[in-house]
Amino acid sequence: MVSTKGRYALRVMLDLAEHADEGFIPLKDIALRQEVSKKYLEIIVRDLVGGKLIRGSSGKGGGYRLCRRPQDYTVGEIIELTEGTLAPIACLAADAGNCPRKDRCKTLPFWHEFDTMVHDFFYSRRLSDLLSAQADEPATVK
Repeated sequence: MVSTKGRYALRVMLDLAEHADEGFIPLKDIALRQEVSKKYLEIIVRDLVGGKLIRGSSGKGGGYRLCRRPQDYTVGEIIELTEGTLAPIACLAADAGNCPRKDRCKTLPFWHEFDTMVHDFFYSRRLSDLLSAQADEPATVK
């Protein structure tokens, strides 16, 4: 399950993409538009800056902006940065050790197939895709 942290990180990234032509965007403006507390967003943007997805600038005219173009971000990288692995079970995580039951585990192929579907779903969508979809939605939909 994707927590509020992952969902809000995606919303921050979308907000920054929508306002990319405005330069560095103050966090208070993002918080206001996204209806999320600035304090909670501070935690999220720290992760996004640490993961080199966004840049921050302090002082007058400071705020945050994307490091790349919206089409150069996958939804998967944003979600995994903030949530951790998307793997449904521990033995499929990238940092998993060798499972002693791997050769005889009857459920592993099932979990592997599910993991591949989830990975492909998130990594085949780009931030720019969500911007396009958002533009197609009626103004009343949140």
